[in-house]
Amino acid sequence: MGVEIRLIEQDDQDVARWWEARSIGYLGPPTAGAHDVAYMHEILDFARTWGAFEDGRCVMSYRSFDHEVTAPGGALVPSSAVSAVTVSPTHRRRGLLTRMIEPDLRRAKDAGMPMASLIAAEYPIYGRYGFGPAAWLTDFRVDTLRAMRHGAPPGPEDGGRTVLVDAERVRKEGPQLHERLRRQHHGFVTRPEGWWRKLTGDYRPSGTTWQEPYYVLHLAADGSVDGLAAYTAVEAWKDGMADGDLHVRDLLAATPAAERSLWHYLCSVDWVTRVHAPSRAPDDLLPLLVGDARAAVTTACTDHLWLRPLDVPAMLTARAYPAAGRLVLDVRDEAGLAQGRFLLEAGPDGASCAPTPLGADLTVPVSALGSLYLGDESAVRLAALGRLDEERPGAAAAADTLLRASRRAWCPDIF
Repeated sequence: MGVEIRLIEQDDQDVARWWEARSIGYLGPPTAGAHDVAYMHEILDFARTWGAFEDGRCVMSYRSFDHEVTAPGGALVPSSAVSAVTVSPTHRRRGLLTRMIEPDLRRAKDAGMPMASLIAAEYPIYGRYGFGPAAWLTDFRVDTLRAMRHGAPPGPEDGGRTVLVDAERVRKEGPQLHERLRRQHHGFVTRPEGWWRKLTGDYRPSGTTWQEPYYVLHLAADGSVDGLAAYTAVEAWKDGMADGDLHVRDLLAATPAAERSLWHYLCSVDWVTRVHAPSRAPDDLLPLLVGDARAAVTTACTDHLWLRPLDVPAMLTARAYPAAGRLVLDVRDEAGLAQGRFLLEAGPDGASCAPTPLGADLTVPVSALGSLYLGDESAVRLAALGRLDEERPGAAAAADTLLRASRRAWCPDIF
């Protein structure tokens, strides 16, 4: 018998089989707990959650759902989020992902979605489906003794303060702070309730080790919440000296003063000699907020959020542009979902984009357009790599003037 691809059913047995396939793919436990099944019932869109089944066993998981990606300028652009893509080791290289993702992208296109998005666990997989890396992450390790040895550099102050709080207050205040922030940072995505439940231990997936975090809020002078940090710490001693590690689980700041205050707090916790700060922006302020910038060492810099254009005019008119310009893009898409030649006329006051018979300035594979969309990648760089073609001299540089953003895109979440 062949592998059957179908939507999973809304019964506990089918959900458990799907969760187990997903968990095995992520090297988690092979058996679902009742609390895992209950959580899946809460978060899954059963009209968009597929499994591949053979002999009663789920051997591949796949789901999609609607969320929003913040574009340069703060617009919240609808996107079809692709998630939970796993294939059991017994069924790799059989084309199962193609059988799921291609019709799902077509469905998203027909539903009017401007784009699709995902977090790529492996770099080489998704380019062939039209996705391109659009936002990157940086991990830092801070030597706290060096970082604050010469004191803190001057920086913004707002008369605020940091306070330790409990998980219940984080579940109340955190979503409101994130909603405020995602209109400020391009690359942010919708953060659902389930994310906060995991951060605060309200849902603990089987096979994970739970250590209750410390939670800190930054309160502005008027008492409003404008920053949040969650962290765990491990006590250790070496040669009679404290040698502990602090691990940042989340840090959000709506103002420079809140960001500075939270990092100074974390770098000043007693018995901690190293602060590990993963999933930060690639141009994060952290190194410049401590007294010795070299104390904040970059331990990793990786691609994270990938975008796949589905409706080029809708995507390009949603974002903001720092300068006025005109660009004709010949978008190549083997799947035919976003294929076409489009005239983009844009500036600080808005943009228009429509099909055109005019000659192209750039010939752009759809995946390259996904990489360019958030302003983090350079058209000149992609042209040098042969990943787009410059049909008019200077067109790539003109595209960079039009598309690049003043800060790098940042997506701190996994979805």
